Amino acid sequence: MSSEPPKSRPAARPRPNPQGKPRIGKPRFARGGQGPRNAPPREAQPDDGRVELYGIHAVAAALANPDRQFRALFATENAARRLAEGIAARGLTVENVSPKDLDRRLGTDTVHQGVLAIVEPLPEPDLADLVRAAGSTGGPLLVLDQVTDPHNAGAILRSAAVFGASGVVMTRRHSPPLNGTLAKSASGALELVPVALVQNLARAMAELKEAGVTLIGLDGEGDALLDDQPLAGATAFVLGAEGKGLRQLTRETCDKVCRIGTSGALASLNVSNAAAISLHLAFMRRRQAASI
Repeated sequence: MSSEPPKSRPAARPRPNPQGKPRIGKPRFARGGQGPRNAPPREAQPDDGRVELYGIHAVAAALANPDRQFRALFATENAARRLAEGIAARGLTVENVSPKDLDRRLGTDTVHQGVLAIVEPLPEPDLADLVRAAGSTGGPLLVLDQVTDPHNAGAILRSAAVFGASGVVMTRRHSPPLNGTLAKSASGALELVPVALVQNLARAMAELKEAGVTLIGLDGEGDALLDDQPLAGATAFVLGAEGKGLRQLTRETCDKVCRIGTSGALASLNVSNAAAISLHLAFMRRRQAASI
């Protein structure tokens, strides 16, 4: 056996890239391909409560909302031009990025339209705020029982804004986060419709009833037709998750469970469509009452 000490291997040298510069690792979020960006990894949410908004309408509405506080704004040149008025009004500095930069950050399937905003959550209203709003405007409330699909929840918020709903009640768990896909689907309505997040839905519904709000559950097998309801006074429409519908306790807590009148072989409605039809009916009733 040789008594010579083993030879140590020389330290590995970084392989040069085609430009002759050493590789320093894949950047998490590069600007225009020019270097790493100090941002959280893809799909991870900031751990300090901040949220992400993307899409022209969602970010434009956030810029127009004085209650929405911005931390950072990333945009392509084209998106920055489209949002120029709102950006100037806020006095924000835009960090220029390419579409591929945002694809790496948000995923290639995300329709970000060239803009990403890192913002603070909106101030949360409580149930009393929503009850006061319903009493003053007459617009109904929406109560969502574990509607977990962010596209459906966003579409519901959009209909709520269009037809003058006074607010939305959602659970903190089993509900989509108020950012990203939901905000994009809501097309700016997240900044317009107050959303109260509650721990226990049955308890929140009981509080609404004590405050004089009539709770109308929507179900394809409801005993009464929604069209036959007066929808007078403070009202809340309660909608269940796609497929599962209203949970038993939620159904039992409602004052009434109604169905939307339909015709034809296909009688069921998507939850966001059911919300839109109900809100439109309530809007028409308010307009008719105002014209008398």
